[in-house]
Order: sequence, then C-alpha cells, then structure tokens
Amino acid sequence: MNGHPIRLVVTDDLRRSRVTVFFRLLLALPHFVWLGLWSVVAVLALVVDWFATLFAGRSPESLHDFLARFVRYSTHVNAYAYLVADPFPAFAGAPGYPVDLDVDPPEAQSRLKTFFRLLLAIPALLLARILGYLLGLLALFGWFVALLTGRMPKGMRDLGAYCLRYDAQTAGYIFLLTDRYPAISSPEST
Repeated sequence: MNGHPIRLVVTDDLRRSRVTVFFRLLLALPHFVWLGLWSVVAVLALVVDWFATLFAGRSPESLHDFLARFVRYSTHVNAYAYLVADPFPAFAGAPGYPVDLDVDPPEAQSRLKTFFRLLLAIPALLLARILGYLLGLLALFGWFVALLTGRMPKGMRDLGAYCLRYDAQTAGYIFLLTDRYPAISSPEST
C-alpha cells in the first residue's frame, strides 16, 4: 500500500475462523494489555528521540527501530481486533504478519518540523480518529458477516486496511519515523 517511508502490506486471505471471530475481543485482551505497557516505554523513548532528532536532524537507529516495532505491533493488534486479519499476532512487532507495516530506515528530518511535530499532527490525528470510527463500524458489520460466512468481504477488509494504513502513517509521523505527512489516497490505490 502507498506511503513511501511507511507502507502497509496486506497478504491476508479473506477466510476467518468463526470461533476466533466470535471471541475476537476476548482473545485480543492480552494484546491490549501488552500494548498499553509498551506504550508507556514508547512515549519515554519518543521524548528521548525527539531531542535526539531535533539536535542531530535524524532519529538514532536504535530508537527508530524500537518505535517502528511499536507502531508495527500496534498495527498488527488493530488488524486482528478489527477483523482486517485473522491469525493471532505475535507479541514482538516483528515483520511477517499478514497485515504488516513496512517502515524505511531512519532518514534526515527537518528540525523545524520536528520541533512543531505534535502541533502539525493535529489535523492528521483528527482524520485518524474519524477513520477509527469507520474502522469500528467495519469491524461490527464484518463480525456478523464473518460469523455467518466464515469470510471477511474484500471491500470491507481493504477499507479497513486503508484506515489502518493512515493510522500507522500518523503514528509514524508522531513517533518520528518519518517527517512525511500521512498520505491521503483513495482506498483503491492502497
């Protein structure tokens, strides 16, 4: 999927296990707890990364890799919870999940954009929130359809992937993985 420095790659088929669909939120609960714990450390790493990027003009590779894993893991968990993907995700944020995030290595970033990053991200955060509501509706309707048919409709899965991609690009922008603003492209091009 589009995005240049942060791309979403979807290799998931449309089959869904009715049993895991029925218990999806319960099964995702350990991931939500782990994501909450990891987010505390990620925010601390973000503060250190912000200062480092502000002064060096580039995110240190170790912080970049840690934050990329965090954003990737968040995408995996959301893909699972919102029925965009079916298999239970691993807890490490490693590449290879059927709805995966491809993040480029650290790149030079504008110090001015870095300084005002949270302020600049407000419109993207608002749009990500709206897309999050859409993703929730897709998951609700997809839950019923997947229970009845054992499949997620392709259009719903693809629109869900579009919402996840934009959310991941917004998170990547905030977490200094790139200074490129999240791309607003049509779901057909993703």
